[in-house]
Amino acid sequence: MRQAMVLLPARSERVKQRTTEEPKGNPEPNMAAWAAIAEKSRKVMADFMERTAQGESSGFAESVRISAAFMEAMGKLWTDPVRMMQAQMSLWQDYVRLWSSAAERMAGRNPDPVATHDPGDRRFRHAHWDEHQLFNFVKQSYLLTTRWMHGIMRDVRGLDEKTAKKVEFYTRQWIDAVSPTNFLLTNPEALQATMESGGDNLIKGLENLLEDLERGKGRLDIKTTDQEHFDVGKNIATTPGKVVFQNELMQLLQFSPTTEKVRKRPVLIVPPWINKYYILDLRPDNSFIKWAVDQGLTVYIVSWVNPDERLAQKSFEDYLFEGPLAALDAIEKATGEKRITAIGYCIGGTLLAATLAYMAAKGDERIAAATFFTSLVDFSEAGDLEVFIDDEQLKVLEAKMSERGYLKGSEMSATFNMLRANDLIWSYVVNNYLLGKEPFPFDILYWNGDSTRMPAAMHGFYLRKMYVENRLVEPGGITLGGVPIDVRAIKIPTNLLSTREDHIAPWKTTYLATQLYAGPTRFVLSLSGHVAGVVNPPMAKRYGYWTNDTTPPNADDWLKGAIRHEGSWWPDWEAWNRHHAGPLVPARDPTKGGLKPIEDAPGSFVKVDAR
Repeated sequence: MRQAMVLLPARSERVKQRTTEEPKGNPEPNMAAWAAIAEKSRKVMADFMERTAQGESSGFAESVRISAAFMEAMGKLWTDPVRMMQAQMSLWQDYVRLWSSAAERMAGRNPDPVATHDPGDRRFRHAHWDEHQLFNFVKQSYLLTTRWMHGIMRDVRGLDEKTAKKVEFYTRQWIDAVSPTNFLLTNPEALQATMESGGDNLIKGLENLLEDLERGKGRLDIKTTDQEHFDVGKNIATTPGKVVFQNELMQLLQFSPTTEKVRKRPVLIVPPWINKYYILDLRPDNSFIKWAVDQGLTVYIVSWVNPDERLAQKSFEDYLFEGPLAALDAIEKATGEKRITAIGYCIGGTLLAATLAYMAAKGDERIAAATFFTSLVDFSEAGDLEVFIDDEQLKVLEAKMSERGYLKGSEMSATFNMLRANDLIWSYVVNNYLLGKEPFPFDILYWNGDSTRMPAAMHGFYLRKMYVENRLVEPGGITLGGVPIDVRAIKIPTNLLSTREDHIAPWKTTYLATQLYAGPTRFVLSLSGHVAGVVNPPMAKRYGYWTNDTTPPNADDWLKGAIRHEGSWWPDWEAWNRHHAGPLVPARDPTKGGLKPIEDAPGSFVKVDAR
């Protein structure tokens, strides 16, 4: 019994001796540190009050919408008292089992746990969560309670589909937020760090918190990586090349060849404008662009502008004409080639599908084959993002964008981070604020934080026509350049790459596009998520992917008949693209083509920082 009350068991004699010889921290108050904290606190509060006075805080309106959804759910629950009583009894029985199990552990036995966490859940990786009686009880209590709550809220009867999704999503957010790992007194790792440092970790954590609030001008902007470690064009986005064309919306980059011969048809990559292009050109050892160049491809990529209020009226149609269509004209001038292959990533793939449908209606055959990376075309089941996009919320967002002329990149980033809150929010709350540590330099997270703005006209059209109305799949549902488009008219070969753990473009929804295109269609499924599953170089020898020569109507049937392969899908794509890229020709130097270079890659557009 006495042992059970000890928060942290004694360490080995060697560790005891070392810690008695080394200082555990300064027991005297660090007055300079506290003075700096006080000054930062004053600035943060002033910034917050100013932003609130200007009406920038929309948290109250969002809270009202969430509360309304939960009030409706609770009303439905109490109309079924028998089911509520059964749920309460089930929870009580689980707790009786947990108390019995805890008593057995205190008596020196080792019973099977009543509740276990997912082996991939890194929140409970510290040994004390399993070995220490008190923390093991806290963990299992949390798992039992949240499992019970999630089960109740997930199965509320009588809710419409959108409200049910909202309730389930925000229940999951609450469950993640109240995890015992997020609080000092119930986190054994944080308690151990506090005792060993004499509380210095908490002072540093408070400094980190205030720095994040200061950087966000009163909004919590959690630091997820060492931002000073990376410099675009210096140690990230470094593949050599030139900007060979630009207009108001984009710069077109052509990368320098590394082989004597290249495929006749260049490849044009259309990345998302929600983020910057260099997700495909992080470091030399994980750069898709460098790897593609090394395979003998002439690679072009669109680098989108980071727009401000001056481009507020730029539309989705403008992105079509000044993006991929302008790039096609420029590539032909630079190389003399009239046909290319193309890749669209995420929303860039949605734009590419619209572009191909427009070109099909116009009889334009300049794109010979197309690849889509994690791209939604049919938005009927758009995943967790649907929680943030309905007619009511869109009206609020459109009003906000019309005032500024754009949507802030930080607002978009916050939404995406909520889709993986444990990994992208709470793990850094623990690391930065409870443990007082600095986040590790990580290229993908640096890119993730290098946010971009959205022009009001374009983004409003995209959200309403795609997410809310799902018009892209309707023949003639969208008109671009005066032309009603139909994605069913796309007859060129297409290759769709999706990722199994994608929270942004669910793979079963991206699969629906295989039933839309009229040409030969191929689907490939990679492990991991929206970014890591795409940025998976062969030399990493990780993850894996599935292929299937057929595309049955149902995604589950496709997976049942698919073959699992180890490693990266990149070589598989290159083999497919090779069939459509033409014979080998002499390599093309971007400084000697039909277009005069404007500046070195990565160009100036990508370096605009909107954080």
